[in-house]
Amino acid sequence: MTSTSDPRDLRAELESLTTEAFRPDRADIDRLPTLDLARLMNGEDSSVPSAVAERLPVIAAAIDAVAERMARDGRLVYAGAGTAGRLGVLDASECPPTFNTDPTQVVGLIAGGPAAMVTSVESAEDSKELARADLDELKLTPLDTVVGVSASGRTPYAIGAVEHARAQGALTIGLACNAGSALAAAAEHGIEIVVGPELLTGSTRLKSGTAQKLVLNMISTITMIRLGKTYGNLMVDVRASNEKLRARSRRIVALATGADDEEIERALAATDGEVKNAILVIVTGVDGPTAARLLEESGGHLRAALAAAGG
Repeated sequence: MTSTSDPRDLRAELESLTTEAFRPDRADIDRLPTLDLARLMNGEDSSVPSAVAERLPVIAAAIDAVAERMARDGRLVYAGAGTAGRLGVLDASECPPTFNTDPTQVVGLIAGGPAAMVTSVESAEDSKELARADLDELKLTPLDTVVGVSASGRTPYAIGAVEHARAQGALTIGLACNAGSALAAAAEHGIEIVVGPELLTGSTRLKSGTAQKLVLNMISTITMIRLGKTYGNLMVDVRASNEKLRARSRRIVALATGADDEEIERALAATDGEVKNAILVIVTGVDGPTAARLLEESGGHLRAALAAAGG
């Protein structure tokens, strides 16, 4: 679906969307005391997790498909405009420090480019051609996944990204907050989280944005768990790029092994600070190079490496 040329047609289209619905019972919220407004908004937000819960089987199926491709060196690409695009860029940018992924492994595309993260470039959302151009720069393969994100489910940039990716043989997911959306229909995996009308009419950075963030958290986090980026609920692939993360690395090794500080420091020194490798060294007694080899042979999965070493 592309943007309509007649403003009356677009207005009618927006009025048909749940996310754009006007609620007469909220028409006087500007007269409420601040505490009452905060309670009202908090109550609205509390409905979001249950809306996500209704779509968990669909979300899980999509995640399994993503993980299967990423295990074969595929990439995860988010594409959206405005708030939806920013949420995708945010999720992608958090993967390298959290899971030690290469910056090219999880990518966020926003209509209008990086400048749109901090400055409104809303007209860019109307271009399917822009989405195709942005994806062509990535040179998509059938192992890649493109997730189009749009609260309305009608944003041309997100739909164009999904259509183009699907034509290239890539896996496609459409994440929207309206039922029967064009975006979900265009994708192999359509995920529609219907959160209902917003507190402020049409302000989809609110409940819709929260719903999208929750689903994107699931997609990236559970995919990384499936890829062996964690050991239990420990982030064993964390990249120790600052003092806080170095301290977290030591704590993770301690939680996984029960070793004392001195042994942890020796193990981290022997493995160039790699948390997985250090755990393997402590638990099994192998040296640093052997730990690296075992992990490589196990596809980066610490549990499998421990089993191979008899740990």
